[in-house]
Amino acid sequence: MKPAHTGIKRLFHSTRYSWKGLTAAWHNEAAFRQELMLSILLLPATFWLGNSLIEWLLLIGSAVLVMAVELLNSAVETVVDRIGVEHHELSGRAKDLGSAAVFLCVLFAFLVWGSLLIMRLA
Repeated sequence: MKPAHTGIKRLFHSTRYSWKGLTAAWHNEAAFRQELMLSILLLPATFWLGNSLIEWLLLIGSAVLVMAVELLNSAVETVVDRIGVEHHELSGRAKDLGSAAVFLCVLFAFLVWGSLLIMRLA
């Protein structure tokens, strides 16, 4: 199917859809709200922890990665729930895999933030 909009019009519409997704995540996903608020609270610490642009980007990037994967996990859970709320092994597996992806990103964020904190304090 050919897209209805092209060029700058497509960019405008895709930005609007993305904003709708972020708004839906804020209203419906407690984990996303918690991760976003924690990221905002920790933002000032990135300027103290990061000694270079690369370190600063790692700090910010790891936080953004957690939120992005949380959005994908929420999308998987929403689609699975749309199909049916009764327990099914594959539905449970899909949700667990999404959760595992978020968990790995959180571990990576802890590794980045913890390593740079230890380096800063040492």
